[in-house]
Amino acid sequence: MEEKKVSVILPVYGSEKYIAEAVRSVLAQTFSNFELLIIDDGSPDRSVEICQQFTDPRIQIIQQQHRGVSGARNTGIRYAKGEYLAFLDGDDLWLPEKLEKQVAHLDNSPKVGLSFTRSAFVDETGKDLKTYQMPQLTGITAGYLLSSNPVGNGSTPVVRQEVFQAIGTITASEEVGYFDESLRRAEDIECWLRIVIQTPWLIEGIPEPLTLYRVNASGLSASLLQQQASWEAVVEKTRSYAPELVAQWESIARSYHLLYLARTAVRLQIRDLAVSLVHRAIVAHPPILREEPRRTLLTLIAAYLLWLLPRTFFHQVDTWTTRISGIFQRRRIFQDSFR
Repeated sequence: MEEKKVSVILPVYGSEKYIAEAVRSVLAQTFSNFELLIIDDGSPDRSVEICQQFTDPRIQIIQQQHRGVSGARNTGIRYAKGEYLAFLDGDDLWLPEKLEKQVAHLDNSPKVGLSFTRSAFVDETGKDLKTYQMPQLTGITAGYLLSSNPVGNGSTPVVRQEVFQAIGTITASEEVGYFDESLRRAEDIECWLRIVIQTPWLIEGIPEPLTLYRVNASGLSASLLQQQASWEAVVEKTRSYAPELVAQWESIARSYHLLYLARTAVRLQIRDLAVSLVHRAIVAHPPILREEPRRTLLTLIAAYLLWLLPRTFFHQVDTWTTRISGIFQRRRIFQDSFR
C-alpha cells in the first residue's frame, strides 16, 4: 500500500526558546513522507528566523498577521496537501516513531477520524518529569469530551483531512474555518466535540506516550480561571446545536473540569485557588465523590496540604507522591501497549 502523505502543521508565535528542538523532532520522524507547514502567526521574536535556518525541502513557511493558534491551524489546514494532518505546538516535542505509529493506527482503523497518543510531561528544560497524561483511549463520547479532553494537548492529534472538510464552516472573513478563532483556550476541545456530534468519525488513542508536553508555568496551563471561562464558552456554543446533550452532561462535565483545574493548581502550588476549585467541583456535582472517590479525595487532600503545610515541605511530599504515581502510570502504559 502506498504511504499516506502527512501534513504537519506547526503554529509559531513567541517560541524562539524551543522552536528549533520542535522542528528537529519532526525531521527526525521514522515516517518520512510528510510536509512541514510552519505557520508564522506574526511572531514578534526570532522564531521564524530560527526556522529559516533549516534547509529540508519538506519545510514550507507561511506568514500571516497574528490571529492566535486557531487561526494558524486553520491556515495550515487550508494549505495542507496531506491525507492526514498532524499538529504540533512550538514548545512541545515528538518521539521519532510518533507519526509512523499514528499513520498505521489510522490505516488500520477506517472508522477512526482522529488518532491521538498519550503524552509525557517534561519541564521547561526538556527534563523528563516521569509522569503522563493518562486519558481513556476508546469509547470516547460527546459527554466524555465535555467532561475531559482525552486528546490532552494540541501536539498529539493526527486527523484525516476529510474529517475537517466535514466540519468546515464559512467564517466572517469568507474563509473556511475549522477551529473556532473566537476561542483562545478551548478551541481544540470544541473542535473535537463537533467531530463526535456532527460526523460518524471516531476518536481513539494509542497507549504509548509519543508526545512530550512541556509544563510551562507561565503558559496557558497557569491561566486556570481563563481556561474555565473558555470551557463555559464551549458549553454555550455546544448548547446552540446540541441542547439535549448539554442538559444531560453540563453539571457533571463542569465538576470534572473544575477538578482537573484543581489538580493543575496543586501542581503549580497556587494554594487558595486549588482549594476553591476543588470545592466548586464538589458543589457542581456532589455525586463526583461517589463516582470518582479516589481522584476527588486525593485532590481535596492535596489542596488542603498545600494550604496548610510549609511550601518546602509540601514540595517534598508532592515529589514523593508524583514519583509513585509515575511508577503506576508506566506500568499501565506497558500493560496497555502489550494488549
